[in-house]
Amino acid sequence: RQQAIWAVITAVTYSTLILAASVFVAQAEVPRTMPFFYWGIALLLIGGTRLTVRAYYQAKLRSLSRNVIIYGAGESGRQLLTALHHGDQYRAVVFVDDDVRLQHSVINGLQVARPEEIKRLIGEHNITQVLLAIPAASPERRREIINSLVGLPVHVRTVPKINELVAGRASVNQIQDIDLDDLLGRDPVPPHPELIDRCITDKVVMVTGAGGSIGSELCRQILTSGPRELVLLDNSEYALYRIERELREMGQALGSGVEVIALLGSVQDQRRLETVYRTFAVQTVYHAAAYKHVPMVEYNVAEGVANNVFGTWYAAEAARKAGVETFVLVSTDKAVRPTNIMGASKRFAEMVLQGLAQRDSGTRFCMVRFGNVLGSSGSVVPLFREQIEGGGPVTVTHPEVSRYFMSIQEAAQLVLQAGAMGTGGDVFVLDMGEPVRIVDLARRMIRLSGYEMQHDSHAHDHIQIEFIGLRPGEKLREELLLGSNVTGTGHPMIMRAEEECLSYNQIHRLLTELMHYCDTMDCAGITSILNAAVSGFNLHEVRYDHVWRKQGMAGRPTLAKPKQKPAAVGLSNVQELFPDKS
Repeated sequence: RQQAIWAVITAVTYSTLILAASVFVAQAEVPRTMPFFYWGIALLLIGGTRLTVRAYYQAKLRSLSRNVIIYGAGESGRQLLTALHHGDQYRAVVFVDDDVRLQHSVINGLQVARPEEIKRLIGEHNITQVLLAIPAASPERRREIINSLVGLPVHVRTVPKINELVAGRASVNQIQDIDLDDLLGRDPVPPHPELIDRCITDKVVMVTGAGGSIGSELCRQILTSGPRELVLLDNSEYALYRIERELREMGQALGSGVEVIALLGSVQDQRRLETVYRTFAVQTVYHAAAYKHVPMVEYNVAEGVANNVFGTWYAAEAARKAGVETFVLVSTDKAVRPTNIMGASKRFAEMVLQGLAQRDSGTRFCMVRFGNVLGSSGSVVPLFREQIEGGGPVTVTHPEVSRYFMSIQEAAQLVLQAGAMGTGGDVFVLDMGEPVRIVDLARRMIRLSGYEMQHDSHAHDHIQIEFIGLRPGEKLREELLLGSNVTGTGHPMIMRAEEECLSYNQIHRLLTELMHYCDTMDCAGITSILNAAVSGFNLHEVRYDHVWRKQGMAGRPTLAKPKQKPAAVGLSNVQELFPDKS
């Protein structure tokens, strides 16, 4: 504003000097006071007009912008205020801070109020959002502040945390929704750097499924530990392009010289996998490529099992042949007493690694099992946010359904640490804390978005929660352990599960039989193998596979077998290996 005023004053002054010089040269008979009157009138008309128009547009923009409170009057809060002044989306009305030294002072033109005044300020100034500018606050303090705002008719948002700001992955003016860690209300345990570095630092590391939610976060954390090379494998061109570009930009910001190699390919292509392992001399593999959505695998049984089981087998067998040092499978709590094809396929994949670990090999095979990660693709949090933004309803499958949750960042850290502990065939289980009821998570997200539930008549805006019933193969509650044989590992969040496994020869015979059923898309045959081999997966019937149902095969016997099938193929093998399930 000052710059605009000085520009007008300068322009009017120059024009007045030119006018005075012209009058003097022309010897015109005009009063000597005329240039002064001209200067004043021109300044008033030109400057006044500009200021009036400017004030009009600013008032119009203020009427369209949202009134917000900035919680935190420190350096981050001031930077955020400056950023908001350059835009027209938000209009900061007041600072709020719990530092008594700042309260009732004026910073950059805004009053600093006490936290106890927030409710009154929301009503007085028609506040729609509270922006948290406290990136350095402890997790406990952040949760205290967020809990104090739950139930108020405002949308609570935040600037990035201090570690993201320091790492250069975000800036103060990047306003975002509340962190998922704050929704969980759990404190991540600081990682053990020596465990993370053991399988990564100065080694060639490969991540399968690198473009997925878990795979991409593994890549980010691996990059910060200084591998010699980081090889990315994914069958999605766009996902691979996106994570490669992000990692290159991240590497430049960190000043890292790590070479990032992006490879298109499928984990079902064993020849390509072995070629990649040998060509790049891969030393550590994190196998995150899998189909993980329960209903989707129920609708596509053969493809889901082929990817989850045989993709793991091919990737692990190729690693063994190529002399890879460490192979870590990213597994799931749905593998424990599964009620769906996806969970059974993941447990079978675990059994494959347990079988391979029994062979004489220089490769250490281990698997890490954990529950849901907040914010991953297809998880409830992005879905709930989308539904809340659309005005509801928020859909929950069942009032009592609960899940174990962990942030993507914490899960990836623990996977990297657990991978360094394995000796061969280990099943590691992460401490997921207490299970969270999905309906409680939905209610918390609704309230932090400034809404209330349908039954809260005092709220000005309502969002309904709608119960839609359990999906195909979905459980009310998940488990992390098949039995009670659990031992510690020296890490407070990682346990080692002692679970029964089959011999490699038994697994190989089952794989041969399963391969035949996948090749012929015989969903009943696939299910019969999984029913027999996977503990707790009994009497599961094919009911939802789209192709199977379209062919009218649901409830019928399996597809006809080839006349000359391999000796290992046939239900008799299952009966021989598992006589108690015949």
